[in-house]
Amino acid sequence: MENSDIAAKMTEALSKAGGIDKSVKFDFDGEGAVWAQGTEAKVSDAEADCTINVDKADFLALAAGELDPMMAFMSGKLKVAGDMSVAMGLQSIFANM
Repeated sequence: MENSDIAAKMTEALSKAGGIDKSVKFDFDGEGAVWAQGTEAKVSDAEADCTINVDKADFLALAAGELDPMMAFMSGKLKVAGDMSVAMGLQSIFANM
């Protein structure tokens, strides 16, 4: 899946969930990044309040509900930098993807 497709699905999910106040960036370990804030997500490597480093395959598994976010974090598949509260609030976004 292309990053632009991920951004489009994330924009839909953000709209359904009512958006997020702070910005978050999903950094796909050398395969680009998707940045989101409010009800919009876009392909961008812009600075964010919270950066989540995750392999794209693991991100897709998280979005599909096939990988538990807490297990991914505990096993090191998902790394969070910055405002941890932003990452904790993303479950409603993933539930809508």
